[in-house]
Amino acid sequence: MGNREDLLAGALECLKTKGWTRTTVRDIAAAAGVNHAAIGYHFGSREALLIEAFTQAMDAWGAQTEAAVRAAIAAGAGPREQYEAFWRQVIESYAANRWLWLATIEAAVQAEHSPKVRELMAASLRQGRSGLAAGLLGVAEDTLDGPAERALGSVQLALMSGFLVQWLIDPDNAPSERDIAEGVLRLAAHLGDEPLPEQASRPAS
Repeated sequence: MGNREDLLAGALECLKTKGWTRTTVRDIAAAAGVNHAAIGYHFGSREALLIEAFTQAMDAWGAQTEAAVRAAIAAGAGPREQYEAFWRQVIESYAANRWLWLATIEAAVQAEHSPKVRELMAASLRQGRSGLAAGLLGVAEDTLDGPAERALGSVQLALMSGFLVQWLIDPDNAPSERDIAEGVLRLAAHLGDEPLPEQASRPAS
């Protein structure tokens, strides 16, 4: 690997072991095995490097989640089963990649004090909304151009943020993928003034 790739790997390792706020330029340089001046040369700042490393980690997570949903589709699952498959993967990642999700919270706090981090995080959020909408609809991102798709991605991102906090703080009482799907359906029925779906139709796990 070159210095740029080494720095990304080093930043990712530091995010895992030290978190966002406690990771320094020297920490990253030491983990990468390069001079810390290379950070400025390749990325401009510590924050830009951490954001890119974090974004790459989220992209890898997104690919794994998409694969899980595609497997559900291949098995003939309907929309609700596909949605539950997505959430099952998300919930599993909350436990397996706790550091990654804690980093999202730390980054949000840092954005309050750093315009550069805010700008980078805002771009990441826009990409996240688009990617989630495309994934849920099963279409390419470049085909999304309407407010309905934007709303779908925005709400899904908000759900993920809210459930993330519940899982990080109180995992024993956090909702399952079925709870989430049921809640979304009931909220939609309430807003549409339609009869609520019957839970009894769902098989036991």
